[in-house]
This record gives sequence, structure tokens and C-alpha cells, in this order.
Amino acid sequence: CGQRVLSGGFDCALHLTDLETGTQLFSGQSSFRVTTLKFHPKDPSLFVCGGFSSEIKAWDVRSGKAVRSYKATVQQTLDVLFLQEGSEFLSSTDASSRDSADRTIIAWDFRSAAKISNQIFHERYTCPSLALHPREPVFLAQTNGNYLALFSAVWPYRMSRRRRYEGHKVEGYSVGCECSPDGDLLVTGSADGRVLLYCFRTASRARTLPGHAQACVGTAFHPVLPSVLASCSWEGDVKIWH
Repeated sequence: CGQRVLSGGFDCALHLTDLETGTQLFSGQSSFRVTTLKFHPKDPSLFVCGGFSSEIKAWDVRSGKAVRSYKATVQQTLDVLFLQEGSEFLSSTDASSRDSADRTIIAWDFRSAAKISNQIFHERYTCPSLALHPREPVFLAQTNGNYLALFSAVWPYRMSRRRRYEGHKVEGYSVGCECSPDGDLLVTGSADGRVLLYCFRTASRARTLPGHAQACVGTAFHPVLPSVLASCSWEGDVKIWH
């Protein structure tokens, strides 16, 4: 609804704040340093929280407690992404060893906390961010192999071998990616400071923006104005593009 903001950090604290009044609606203490948070797409009282832990926790802001735990043999969760209107979600992890095909990206059943699939991404790269396409049943994974990989968003979550979005650099940064509201374009930052836009259908590069002096780690399309884009960098600046 855009009326509340949820935040977490390396102090393990979780806060839900009313944007208009600044009132603290919920405060909690995670058992680990937090790196990613996502609201449930259908129930605004629920969110999932991941970070420097082998567990992902689901929280209920009404009770102020963690209500579910999702356990995997990993050390850190990098990002989470809800699918299927919230019945499933994906987690990307720091696992990138030779035998990590069962841990790099994991699909979970939200209600039962059971693993739906753990054989999704088989290449030896971590995926620092995930993004869902707004119209097609697919999702994108940013990889430390310096490309965006495309996957089906329904079981068995197969990766596309024909479409790969290349030309930017990740190099260990937590570089975000996103689809435009109409789904025609993809945008990603780059470790060299550039902002790159790709055509979703052809995987060709549509535009390169000069971006920032340091690594561009976040990009976001405006949800209403189709020609407006925001980007931010490692040095702490934010730019608005038209």
C-alpha cells in the first residue's frame, strides 16, 4: 500500500514505520544480521527475513514474533523473492562451491516451510539479487558471472539457455536488477558505475547510461512514470534519469 516501510540491519533490529507520521508500528530483534526483507504479497502482516544465518524467518507483525523457519545448509541468504501470489518464495545464498547446485537458489513452500526445489541454478556463481517479471511467468537472477540469468517462475524453474543478459559487471557487489512496469525492459547496475538497460525479448542492450563514479548497486523504475529511472551507487549518491 506504500504507507509503511520495513527495515532491518546489521544490528539485528527490525522496524516497521508509518511513513506519514513516523510512528513505530513494530519492532523486533532478529537472531542474525539482516540483509534482505520482503513483505508477503497478499498478507501485509507477514514478511520474510534473511541474512547471516542458515535460516530464513517468517515474521508476523501482529504478534511481533517469528512464526516460521526455513532451514538450509548455507551461511548467508542474499535475497528472497515471492512467487505464485505468495504461496512460494525463492532464496539465493552464498553457496558457490562445486557441489552447490542444491543450495544456490532454493524454492520454498511458504506455509509448510518445505523445499519445493533445490536444483535450479547449476553454475558456480552466487546470485546477489532476484527480480520477478511483471507479466511473464519468469524471474531473473543477477549472477557474479557478470550476466542476468532467466528462469521459469513455475516448477521445475528451468533456466533459459537461449536468453542471457550480458555486458555489465558484478564482481562481488550486491548489484540489483529490475523489470520495467510493462516488462519490456530490464535494468541493472554495474560494478564500474554504469546503468544498463536490456530488451527483455531479445536480450540485446537497449541503452547504457554513464551512471556513477563507483559501483552502481541499485536501480528502480518509477511505478507510474514509464520514462523515469532511479539509480544509486556505492559512494552513497542517488540519481534520477529521464
